[in-house]
Amino acid sequence: MNNALKPFEKHQYMTIETFRKNGQGVKTPVWFAQDGENTLRIWTATNTGKAKRVRHDGKVRIVPSTAAGEPLGEWIDAQAIVLDTPEEVQFTQNLFYKKYGWMFNMFAFLGKMRGGKFISLQVKVSS
Repeated sequence: MNNALKPFEKHQYMTIETFRKNGQGVKTPVWFAQDGENTLRIWTATNTGKAKRVRHDGKVRIVPSTAAGEPLGEWIDAQAIVLDTPEEVQFTQNLFYKKYGWMFNMFAFLGKMRGGKFISLQVKVSS
C-alpha cells in the first residue's frame, strides 16, 4: 500500500465526496476495498447520485470514516471512474466478499432481490 492509502488500512468505511454540476460537494459514507497500490473500489447501484456525479466529473475527495461519515483522518484528492462491465463489477464484488464476507453477500442479495443493477467506482489516488 502506498503512503496515500495507508490511512485506509484496517478501516471498514470511507467517505467519498463527489461534486454536483454547480460545484457543491456531496459526502457519502461507503464500504470500499483496495485494488492494488493506489486504487480503491466502491460497489454501488447504477442510479445512485454518487455514480451520476462521478460520470459527470471524476474529481473526488476521500477520507477514512465511521459508518456515519465522521472523518477519521485527512481528506485526499482522487480521481474516480465508473466501471460497469460485468467483469469489472464481478471483480469488485469478489474484493468486497474477501473484505466483508457474509455481510456483503447479504447486502448484495437484498439489492438484487429488489431488482437493483450495480456498478463499480474505481478511485485512484496519485502516488
